[in-house]
Amino acid sequence: MTRPIEVVIHRSALHHNYQVIKQRAAGARALAVIKANAYGHGIEQVVAALPAADGFALLEMPAALRLRAMGVTQPILLLEGAFSPAELQLCAEHDLWLAIHEPQHLEWLTQTTLVRPVQVFVKLNTGMNRLGFAAEQASAVVAQLQQLPNVAGITLMTHFATADDPAVGVTAQWARFQQGTAGLGLPVSLANSAATFAYPQVHGDWVRPGIALYGSSPLADQSAKSLGLVAAMTLRAKIISTQQLQAGDSVGYGATFTADRPMRIGTVACGYADGYPRHAPTGTPVLVAGQRSRLLGRVSMDMLCVDLTAIDAAGIGSEVELWGQTLSIDEVAASAGTIGYELMCAVAPRVPMRVE
Repeated sequence: MTRPIEVVIHRSALHHNYQVIKQRAAGARALAVIKANAYGHGIEQVVAALPAADGFALLEMPAALRLRAMGVTQPILLLEGAFSPAELQLCAEHDLWLAIHEPQHLEWLTQTTLVRPVQVFVKLNTGMNRLGFAAEQASAVVAQLQQLPNVAGITLMTHFATADDPAVGVTAQWARFQQGTAGLGLPVSLANSAATFAYPQVHGDWVRPGIALYGSSPLADQSAKSLGLVAAMTLRAKIISTQQLQAGDSVGYGATFTADRPMRIGTVACGYADGYPRHAPTGTPVLVAGQRSRLLGRVSMDMLCVDLTAIDAAGIGSEVELWGQTLSIDEVAASAGTIGYELMCAVAPRVPMRVE
């Protein structure tokens, strides 16, 4: 018998969420962002769930080539572009689209002989200050690209730093993008998940949904459920032991939780080596046999403890949902002081994956 823990990927939820995104961004095409092995869900699972997707976006060349080997014919965008002239050649050979965001990319496009021209997304820095040409350079960069036989087409893109924060929004970055690209008349790709839901004026030609595709809310003030999204991942395990505590007994490493009354607790076959956040504090919500309960004490490498005091029917073998379609990953992440993205991406390879 295998250790009683699994991560379940819900393909129907992936399909549902993509359709919700398409409805919210009516008139725009959607590149499903599948970087970080599809946020821990598995690239293959997303591709299987979205056979009619407008396209996909990721980072690594090996993953892009994997998609082509799987028979994916839709556009595939490399969000950080090529990392060498050799990768630029692969983009041409396999019809991969690529972001360009620094002068070196222009040099490679100028100096390299490609088997065919490539589609480029010009990354403009409008305030994120990570990657990209200054928005004010857009006209000059586009003029240079339009002279190159290696360039088949140009799309302009940027990335919003605060689309998820209603107090700040996208106004400043959107204005800088508009000013820098005025008169160019090129397709644009601006909206991440948060901007897709909150700012229809920036939908443009291509939206780039990431976290929303997987059923987590991209907005600080709205739940995934309120946006019509469904969790595409469930992490669940079972209770493998129970203990009876008396007042004054402590739980786990560091004795960070001490019972103030008689209690019954359960030990669950999940720990930080499985991807559950070690820094999750006592009180982090869990579902035990379908009932809400809480984490107790410090998370161990392979185990964590939960409160069974008010759940008489729970015992060895009872199922515990750590997050999923009933218990929101966003709620768990908030309790642990992190974000749903990190929890999804952190699920360890040792956790068996089941697809439904």
